[in-house]
Amino acid sequence: MTTLADFSATTLAGQEQQLSEHLGSVVLVVNTASKCGLTPQYAGLQALHERFGTQGLAVLGFPCDQFMHQEPGTEAEIAEFCQVNYGVTFPMFSKVEVNGEDAHPLFQWLTGAHGEEIPAGPIEWNFAKFLLGRDGTVLRRFAPQTEPSELADEIEAALAAQR
Repeated sequence: MTTLADFSATTLAGQEQQLSEHLGSVVLVVNTASKCGLTPQYAGLQALHERFGTQGLAVLGFPCDQFMHQEPGTEAEIAEFCQVNYGVTFPMFSKVEVNGEDAHPLFQWLTGAHGEEIPAGPIEWNFAKFLLGRDGTVLRRFAPQTEPSELADEIEAALAAQR
């Protein structure tokens, strides 16, 4: 069975990271953008990171420029934007595509079938969210418009259920 552990990604700093490093944590994967109407969600994602990080939550941000060119910056510009404007300290990765033939393998897997309760299909927009259990499997998929604060109960349940 495929899990988060089967993937790697390049950080904004250019380092290849095995995502298996996050096994044992509850993980929230989000495709992000700096010039989107939903960009203020960075603040909510950072708040989740601060609230639940010590309990085992890992928020992973993946910038994407596929939606109306809303992430035009370089990796350095993205890192600076996130830090200066939202104080982001959770891991951010290099720009990826999330849909189509050139989609990052992680997103090809995330948008695939994961049971009847989790909708498969392309990502609709920036800030789609995927909640993964400590074992690296997909627990839930959330629409881009879902505010990070609305995920707190789901995150708490995932943290409690998989100790």
